[in-house]
Order: sequence, then C-alpha cells, then structure tokens
Amino acid sequence: MKLLDQIKENASKLNKRIVLPEGEEPRTLKATEIILKENIARVVLLGNIEAVNAKAKEIGANINGAEIIDPKTAPQREAYANLMVELRKSKGLTKEEALTLLDNPLYFGPMMIKSGDADGELAGAINATGDVLRPAFQFVKTLPGCSVVSGAFLMFVDKKFGHDGILVFSDCAVMPDPTAQQLAEIAVTSAATAKAIVGLEPRVAMLSFSTMGSAKHPMADKVIEATKLAQSLAPDLMIDGEMQLDAAIVKEVGELKAPGSKVAGKANVLVFPSLEAGNIGYKLVQRLAGAEAIGPVLQGMAAPINDLSRGCSVTDIVNMVAVTANQAAGVSK
Repeated sequence: MKLLDQIKENASKLNKRIVLPEGEEPRTLKATEIILKENIARVVLLGNIEAVNAKAKEIGANINGAEIIDPKTAPQREAYANLMVELRKSKGLTKEEALTLLDNPLYFGPMMIKSGDADGELAGAINATGDVLRPAFQFVKTLPGCSVVSGAFLMFVDKKFGHDGILVFSDCAVMPDPTAQQLAEIAVTSAATAKAIVGLEPRVAMLSFSTMGSAKHPMADKVIEATKLAQSLAPDLMIDGEMQLDAAIVKEVGELKAPGSKVAGKANVLVFPSLEAGNIGYKLVQRLAGAEAIGPVLQGMAAPINDLSRGCSVTDIVNMVAVTANQAAGVSK
C-alpha cells in the first residue's frame, strides 16, 4: 500500500532507535529481521541474550544487526534506578524497588526512552495493554499541556472517503468516557497524528448522533462543548461538530446537514464521543468493509510508546515500528 511504503521510507531516513521489550517473542523476532532488512529502524531487543539468540535460531530469524540488552544485567541499571527514584520520589519509590522494576523489560524500555537511549517503544504482543502503558504513564508521562493519552487507528477504506481512502479514528483504545476537555485534547492530538504519520491536512469531525443541534441530549452537549474547546486550543486547525458520521464523510449529506462547514463531508479525522463508540466503530469498518486498520497509535505521550494487540501479526509489528519511528520525529522526550 502506497502510504505504508511512504511511512517505511520516511522511517528509514529518520534512523530512529526503537526498543522492543518482548525480545524472546517469535513474531517480534521475525519482524526484527524484516525491519533490519528494510532498514526501517535500529532495533533494541530486551531479554536474556542467550535466550533471544536461541529463539531466533530456532525459528530461523536473522537478527544480526539488532542490539540485545538484558535488563537484569545491563550497565545502565544504576543510572536508570536513580532517575526512577527522582521521578517517583513523591510516591516514595526506593532504589531497591526501582532496581526490581527494572528487571521487567516493560519498565526498562521506557527508562531507555526517558534517558535518551531510545526514541520509541513497541510492545503488547504477549502483554496486556495496562502492563505496557503503566510504566509509560509513570515515567515517560504525557506531553506538556496534555492531560490525556488516547489511541488512534489509521484506517484504509474506499478512496472516495477521507484523504484518498485514509481516515484516522480516535479514541479507540484508551479513554472509556472522556470529559469534554479530554475529548478536545484527543481531537488536537489526533490531528497531530494525522499530520506526522499520514502527512495530510487534518479535517477533524467531532462525532455524535446529532448534527449541529439536530438532537438535544447531554451526550450531544458534551461533544458540542468539546468542539468549542478544541477550536480554542488549536484555532488554526479545521475542527467542527457535533456531527453524525454520514455528515462527516459523505459530501452530499455534509452539505445538507452542515452547510458552510469546512469539515462536513470532507473529514479525514474522526473523533468518537467515547471509547465504546470508537472501538466498535473501527472494528465494524475493519470486519464488514474489509478495511485495513493500523494501530492503536498512542497519542499524547511525551515519547511514542505504542501497544500491540496480542493477536498481532509479524506485518503488524513491522508496520507499527515504522509508525513509531515517524511519531518519534515529531515529539521531544
């Protein structure tokens, strides 16, 4: 797919260092071979060095060129532990506790990023989302001025929709019931994702069951408020709502229901009012329309730390490493 090729090509130019904490996992090792062969990123695998190499040999994955670090014996442990204690001193974290946490690759990886030793992380092939995100929230934290982390999917659909068939769906992975303020921040960070990864000019639709006041309900009121807040947070962005899905992506409907809107009928970023709606929405499009879904791409973190589905494929890992590398170019740790 053309966009994926562009994302990979750009990642190759960026030469980012991406850490994969699940270093002994077979799909991760097979993906590492492809990532290195296609020069998508520099790869750091975490795990017991002998075990990683043995598993790679067993499955026939050539990981020559990847750096392998054992969190339990790495020379960086002392410095990372000291930084962890400093960052969590208000929580009473001790040096001993920090060293114990660092035995876990899901903590070691974020500390590499926080210390400037890696640009991004991808995990979740064998770990739950909460286990991947908890260390990120505790030590890498969110972007300045951003209070919420959300998850976007890049959706490849019929070319008559979105940006030549590309839509960004958000939030589909993290926040169950965002407030109006959080929804506004999700809209702004989703626009940034669209720019950084897809390279498009975002047109953000704030979705609801109501279009421009056609229905009266507190749920619609939240989206109306969120739209106003998002517009004030980023007055240079095209953000509009509240609007129904058809008004957002179908030109004729948009012109009828929201005449004069710069977004209606032309939206390429869809912000759902809740996680329930977003998660159901992306899976419906993926399964019923046969759309390709790449993600979730985590937004709002101070550095890119992305989560995989435990049902992910080798291709999913390769694609998400390329996405993570592109994200890393747009944020500062």
